[in-house]
Amino acid sequence: MSQIVTRSFADLRSALLQQQEVALIDVREEAPFAEEHPLFAANIPLSRLELEIYARVPRRNTAITVYDDGEGLAQLAAERLLHLGYLDVALLEGQLAGWRKAGGELFRDVNVPSKAFGELVESQRHTPSLAAEEVQALLDANADVVVLDARRFDEYQTMSIPTGISVPGAELVLRARELAPDPSTQIIVNCAGRTRSIIGTQSLVNAGVPNPVAALRNGTIGWTLAGQRLENGQSRRFGEVSAGNREQAARSARAVADKAGVGRATLEQLNAWRAQPARTTYLFDVRAPEEYQAGHLPGSRSTPGGQLVQETDHFASVRGARIVLADDDGVRANMSASWLAQLGWDVHVLDGLQPEAFSESGGWSAPLPDLPQAEEISPQTLQSWLAAGDTLVIDFTTSANHVKRHIAGAHWAIRAQLPQALENLPVAERYVLTCGSSLLARFAVGELQALTGKPVFLLAGGNAAWFAAGLPDESGERHLAVPRSDRYRRPYEGTDNPREAMQSYLDWEFGLVEQLGRDGTHGFRVI
Repeated sequence: MSQIVTRSFADLRSALLQQQEVALIDVREEAPFAEEHPLFAANIPLSRLELEIYARVPRRNTAITVYDDGEGLAQLAAERLLHLGYLDVALLEGQLAGWRKAGGELFRDVNVPSKAFGELVESQRHTPSLAAEEVQALLDANADVVVLDARRFDEYQTMSIPTGISVPGAELVLRARELAPDPSTQIIVNCAGRTRSIIGTQSLVNAGVPNPVAALRNGTIGWTLAGQRLENGQSRRFGEVSAGNREQAARSARAVADKAGVGRATLEQLNAWRAQPARTTYLFDVRAPEEYQAGHLPGSRSTPGGQLVQETDHFASVRGARIVLADDDGVRANMSASWLAQLGWDVHVLDGLQPEAFSESGGWSAPLPDLPQAEEISPQTLQSWLAAGDTLVIDFTTSANHVKRHIAGAHWAIRAQLPQALENLPVAERYVLTCGSSLLARFAVGELQALTGKPVFLLAGGNAAWFAAGLPDESGERHLAVPRSDRYRRPYEGTDNPREAMQSYLDWEFGLVEQLGRDGTHGFRVI
């Protein structure tokens, strides 16, 4: 093992207060990360480091500090980052315990900066809200009310408020006048918990939408705790926007962005910024994913604006970096940028974009390092090996995907926990590794060979190829080699959460403003 330098809590706190670039990376799995972490820590598990790091920390000479909670993952991550070409990599002095010992504040859950900011907005702007019972009474009375769901469409489909229409956060200002043309119509904005309904409601207020607007207090959690019925599998979505409403929304959004201090940029400035060796610049397209796929700026990443504001730490993992936003209507980029500016980011909106600038099409692909070599086999070959009884399949997909559907007899493991997994796996003469596409599994082939000394193969095309071939599959948790720590179970997701967990989550959110005060590094401001 190489000797990696350390970086102290005091150094990181000073850099945050001076708004310098800070990449503080927690390399544990998401579930332990969600138990406690510093405010501006970004979670990039060691298991997925090669798949995520180049997009989330794009500049190779960024000062990166990695940590764990004594599991030994941080040292491995630091060495791997150096191998990937990063030049300034350090371990957090004393790891997580060192942060705590130095007096650093620790936060629960995920996407905490955005959630804490949402609570700050409500406390300072007194964002209007209605309780679940009040909204139910309006619906029961057939009142003139429109319910707009500010979450991603897939979240909306899982569970939604009766009559609710899917309008993800950045779309609200663009679409609201179209969906509620009568200014007397009551608009209700909801999410699963609190943050996106607060930010969405305040967006409409800030943009001067004439309707009465209110957040559904505590979202679908509050609705469920009130004993009220949610809908499942709905597909109501926004439609087209008239030219007049689009122009009015663009004027309103620009005024909000100007008030928040959002910077303006041209393509020429963007290109100059991206060439700077000592400054990180992210380029995000905040339109709907289908618009991005139809045509986008080269080098931009699809990050629908509402999710970007909600999950900024996931997309822009270097605190203090520059963020540049693009759209084709002057609404979604300006509204998203107005929130990012209040969140303390150096954010700019691209002006003067012509249709021909959106010259690339298709989905976004993460930048990756060179892929390791691995001997691949077909699903049919694997089927014959499994019939012979001398082959073990290890699946590295997410635990949720594995439990939902996996190759019959496959065992699930976390890549960074292979030594622990082997203690719980049957001994095999050879191993075949897979995941959804086999991309992540490819990085584990050499690691498993070194641990076992046995032949290790890669399933070509991964689980997707196996399923497409109609070969035997199963579901369930019977073959988990390690605990399911790869994802934190959010109390606001799904429809089967215990009431105690939902109430505990709300209580936690209510305490975030006080935690921000104790931490003292956030740099947030509310217009």
